[in-house]
Amino acid sequence: MKILIVDDEPLARERLHALVNEIGMGEVIGEASNGKEALLIARSQQPQLVLLDIRMPAMDGMQAAEQLALLHPKPVVIFITAYGDRALEAFERQAIDYLLKPVRKERLEQALKRAYTLIHSQSQVPTAKPAARTHISYYIRGELRLVAVTDIYYFFAHQKYVVLRWKEGEILISEPLKDLEKEFAGQFLRIHRSTLVALVKIIRLSKDNHGHSYMQLKDIKEPLEVSRRHLPTVKKALKDMRIPCS
Repeated sequence: MKILIVDDEPLARERLHALVNEIGMGEVIGEASNGKEALLIARSQQPQLVLLDIRMPAMDGMQAAEQLALLHPKPVVIFITAYGDRALEAFERQAIDYLLKPVRKERLEQALKRAYTLIHSQSQVPTAKPAARTHISYYIRGELRLVAVTDIYYFFAHQKYVVLRWKEGEILISEPLKDLEKEFAGQFLRIHRSTLVALVKIIRLSKDNHGHSYMQLKDIKEPLEVSRRHLPTVKKALKDMRIPCS
């Protein structure tokens, strides 16, 4: 990620810069001491993310955020401030996070991950349907890793996260199941309100003694439940693919 740091305190900018370098999730492409400087740099350098202080001279962070929102492409904004009384206003400016000083490394890393997911999983002004990704990214101990979509067996929604099951095990991602279903239509099939399975991994559809339907996937020992609601669509898809159903 291309990151712009905006703060009127040189020491605060220096510390943020150091933390970003330690976390290793982006490159700082500029620093500014107020909103006006931030806009000049943003227009020329096109940062993807702005770490933005609120109380600054000349133009404060809220005013700067309003102007940054008019740019194309529009950068993601994370407010970083010593005051906690403007959080609601910050989120009204469509900031994705609001961090209080002194910023902890773990908290900044969490915010950067959210920014990364937003920047790399969404097109801000889509003119046509984007091509589906060939890989899905995730972080482990601050290091970026990639999972090939062809190695994924299924996605399973669990509380606020989605479990991605692939040949190396399981990881958590924060992308909604409905967005994954839309992006990978034709590659993954919804068999339950909480489950998408890879079509190429399906072996068979079967029933137990109680009439419940289950999907068996290649290399996966445990079968996955197929809901009654999705069963007709699943059967049709498997029939078209000549996959056994019982």
